[in-house]
Amino acid sequence: MTVVIIGVSLENRIETALEFQRIATEFGCEIRTRIGLHPSEQDICLNRGIVLLEVRGDAELLKQELAKHWKIQTMEFE
Repeated sequence: MTVVIIGVSLENRIETALEFQRIATEFGCEIRTRIGLHPSEQDICLNRGIVLLEVRGDAELLKQELAKHWKIQTMEFE
């Protein structure tokens, strides 16, 4: 089974969180792991971040949907 890791760069994290969550919920059965990373400096939480998704099987539709809104990068493992 193919495992795909998708990295999604969210530049306006606060403004786009609802749309990202809608897409993640739509593809919830395909997404096995989701890790959100956002930089912070001392007491400041920045409005950008990266989300890593582990997807099992065919991830092409999810990649297309995410790429409509954000920059993505992918890696595939057999």
